[in-house]
Amino acid sequence: MGTENGKLDGFEVYLREQEKSRNTVEKYVRDAGHFLVYAGADGITREAVLKYKEYLMENYKISSVNSMVTALNCYLKYLKLEALCLKTCRQQRQIFLDESRELGKNEYTRLVQTARDRGNMRLCCMLQTVACTGIRIGELKYITVEALKERKVFIDFKGKSRIILLPQSLMVVLKDYCRKMGIKQGRIFVTKSGKAVDRRNIWAEMKELCGEARVQSTKVFPHNLRHLFAKCFYEKEKDLMRLADYLGHSSVDTTRRYVMISSAEACRRQLELGLLVADITQKEAFDDIICIMS
Repeated sequence: MGTENGKLDGFEVYLREQEKSRNTVEKYVRDAGHFLVYAGADGITREAVLKYKEYLMENYKISSVNSMVTALNCYLKYLKLEALCLKTCRQQRQIFLDESRELGKNEYTRLVQTARDRGNMRLCCMLQTVACTGIRIGELKYITVEALKERKVFIDFKGKSRIILLPQSLMVVLKDYCRKMGIKQGRIFVTKSGKAVDRRNIWAEMKELCGEARVQSTKVFPHNLRHLFAKCFYEKEKDLMRLADYLGHSSVDTTRRYVMISSAEACRRQLELGLLVADITQKEAFDDIICIMS
């Protein structure tokens, strides 16, 4: 087991050479280590990996199981043990979101206002920048004074390059922030040490706003701002292809997950197609339903 654990260091180097993001590297190494602890003295065998999958399915959600299996498969390929790789679990596509994790526009507004009231203008502007552009948190480093002058941002992230335009209203906010903070060149959002902010910085600061902003903590995490942008854009434009371009998605299938109907109740309303033939005793109830829908 000690020998296998020692290979995690090499696995980490391998992942970095594959140009995986820092968060992906950390997750894959952690998940591989989780398997090694489970396998114990038995080592890496076909029986061990199959039992491990059974263990995951008994203790985790399918989405988590698939994520951990993907990480393990990557580790097995690194060890040249492709024959031991597992199949991910088949999962029916979800058609509505978990409302306990969906950030609404009003809730977002309260978060921004709370950050402003607390005097945390950097966080206030970061929240608005991500929500208004749909960029990833890791792409905030490309928001620079020079980009404001160009009115567009050149992004080269995760092996993909794209250009996004900055809304005029956002530029007004960011220019005012730069003027007040004395930022004349380079990155707009940096830490006290001058480094680019990362997801952990923003996550922690966002969580501190939850109580005062009256927003459930389960809804408050950086990536939800990107989802909010996607939902608002699609509701306004109904252009999935253009939205995929803005978000930097290679596949529209990925984008489609960002614009799922937000609640089960909304899905139920969609299914009321007027195909039921009511009898006299049911007509009043049906009329009430139609009235609610309209």
